[in-house]
Amino acid sequence: MAGRIEERLKALGITLPTPAAPIANYVPFTVSGSLVVISGQIPLRDGTIVYTGKVGETVTPEVAKEAAKLCFINLLAQLKAATGDLDTVKRVLRLGGFIAAPASFTQHAAVMNGASDLAVEVFGDAGRHARSTIGVPSLPGDAAVEVEGMFEIG
Repeated sequence: MAGRIEERLKALGITLPTPAAPIANYVPFTVSGSLVVISGQIPLRDGTIVYTGKVGETVTPEVAKEAAKLCFINLLAQLKAATGDLDTVKRVLRLGGFIAAPASFTQHAAVMNGASDLAVEVFGDAGRHARSTIGVPSLPGDAAVEVEGMFEIG
């Protein structure tokens, strides 16, 4: 039987993918006590990076916001792998966003709202979180966006 969060995802039309395997020498998540830290997730769908390029050049901020949303969905897939049950999540503590963009781009926060808004849609008030969002010159695989997260479980 699906739990409360799984039902919420279903209502939002979201199916969690198989968690992506790491592409280098790291683990996808670590669990310590009541904390789960998830490595940065890029906008993968069926093993393919679906949003590539630089935001503000070849990727619009609106499209990049969708990329951030997909990154959060991939975070959720890792979180489910880490916990076995998304209903164990007490709170989204922190999200970190990396936006591949030229130095002149300044709408990083609006892009990252794709992930932040979905966190609140999925977890309600427990989805409200601290956040950092930075611009970077490039990301693995030419991904437009990458999102990492920290969650409290119990």
